[in-house]
Amino acid sequence: MRILVQKFGGTSLSSPQARTHVIEHIRRELARQYRLVVVVSAMGRRGEPYATDTLLDWSEQNGNGLPLREKDLLLCCGEIISAATLCSLLQHEGITATVLTGAQAGFITDNQFGNARILDVKPDRVRAELENVQVVIVTGFQGQTESGDFTTLGRGGSDTSATALGAALRAEMIDIYTDVNGILTADPRIVEDARPLSHMSYTEICNMAHQGAKVIHPRAVEIAMQSLIPVRVRSTFTDSEGTLVTQPDGFHDVQMGFVDRFVSGVAYVSNITQISVECDRTEGLQLKVFKTMAENSISVDFINVTPTGVLYTVFDSDSEKAISALQGLNLKPRSLSGCAKVSVIGGGINGVPGIMAKIVEALSEHDIPILQSADSNTTIWVLVKKEDMVQALRALHSKFELHR
Repeated sequence: MRILVQKFGGTSLSSPQARTHVIEHIRRELARQYRLVVVVSAMGRRGEPYATDTLLDWSEQNGNGLPLREKDLLLCCGEIISAATLCSLLQHEGITATVLTGAQAGFITDNQFGNARILDVKPDRVRAELENVQVVIVTGFQGQTESGDFTTLGRGGSDTSATALGAALRAEMIDIYTDVNGILTADPRIVEDARPLSHMSYTEICNMAHQGAKVIHPRAVEIAMQSLIPVRVRSTFTDSEGTLVTQPDGFHDVQMGFVDRFVSGVAYVSNITQISVECDRTEGLQLKVFKTMAENSISVDFINVTPTGVLYTVFDSDSEKAISALQGLNLKPRSLSGCAKVSVIGGGINGVPGIMAKIVEALSEHDIPILQSADSNTTIWVLVKKEDMVQALRALHSKFELHR
């Protein structure tokens, strides 16, 4: 049995016109002799009747007293409505289909309601249903605990559902359908000449996702990478092949021929605060600082540790709490709010001379100060002021000729 997993996000299912495109993608793959497992998100975005955020708003407007367990029960309704709607449309088109909830599809999770982690996927019923129907529709974003309670997987959970189910079924491919034409070299709302990439490695797209690109959830990519299952990120509204995410054995771009690129794209995370703590008596300083951040549930990033202090970032929304906690330790933190982390990402960065020099050159040409920097095998990060972020992204995109 040749199995293909297709995942359709909320915008792909939000209107009759969009759902027509979804049915055509399903029909095309059935003609290619695939058995299909279709993972769906809740329809639409905030304000539309069955969207996840709309359900959350409904809860807040009606007492705002739901415990986390009951809130997950409510949120699971969005995907169930979406799946039942698609099933009805497929049956009307003569395509046999059935619906399984995340629990019925075999998703077993821990009991961290609202952000549950998948412990196991037992897809026996999915396989059995595929013997009888052409399409098994599975509600994304959800599972159940071993004791039978509904759980949700947190933001991006439908992507994670799709790749986890694809891995469990040993699918040939996982197609993630969105409202954009694959993975682009930059956010097209900021960089007008950003272009789609035909191929990316698992590591590259995972870093893009972690650094602010919202096309696919990083946990979903990690699962696909561990299972070595190719993932395509595609547009619901075109027949384009989109971006193929797979092993980096050398890529072949349809338009450019063979590509051995150093840099694949640029991404950003905004609204962050830089915090600096220095102390003459440094004994135990680093431990005190980061233990205090952890005790206050404050996520830290962009960490530099020196013999005389620490430098790191938090989200702007956590900055007041972070500074207050540090002052409670009789420390005198300095902070700079309204910053942005800009990332240059590429599987070919490691060991290549001149990448950092190009970054500094691109930003210097536009008088953009670098407040902090760090690097890994596949990413170089620079911290800039938020007002410089747009120009920084455009300058780096141009310097590395990502528009070509």
